[in-house]
Amino acid sequence: MLNKKEQRLRRARQTRERIAKQGVARLTVFRSNLHIYASVISECGTKVVASASTAEKALREQLGGNGGNAAAAALVGKRVAEAAKAAGVDKVAFDRAGFAYHGRIKALAEAAREAGLQF
Repeated sequence: MLNKKEQRLRRARQTRERIAKQGVARLTVFRSNLHIYASVISECGTKVVASASTAEKALREQLGGNGGNAAAAALVGKRVAEAAKAAGVDKVAFDRAGFAYHGRIKALAEAAREAGLQF
C-alpha cells in the first residue's frame, strides 16, 4: 500500500518520462504548506535555467510572509517566466510533480502563461 507522498512521486515519475521524450525544457513546481517553488530545467535535465520561490527574501517581504496562497503562487509564476525568457527559454513542458492541477499549482501555471511562457 502506497502512502500519499509515494503516490504523488509515482505520478510525478510518469509525467517526467513523457516530458523527457518531448525534448523541451520543463517548468517544475513543488509546494509545501508554507511555500511554493518553481524551476525551469534545461532540455537535457542537468541545468536549472531559472527559478523562483516564495522563500526568496524579496518575495517574502512583498507578500508579508504568507507564501502559501494562490496570490503568492501567481507571483512566483510570473517571476519564473520572466527569468526563463531572460535566459532564452520560451517553450516549456509543465511538470506539476504529481500535484493536482488546482489551486496554487493552477495559479502558478496561468501566471507563467500570461507572462509569456508557452506550454
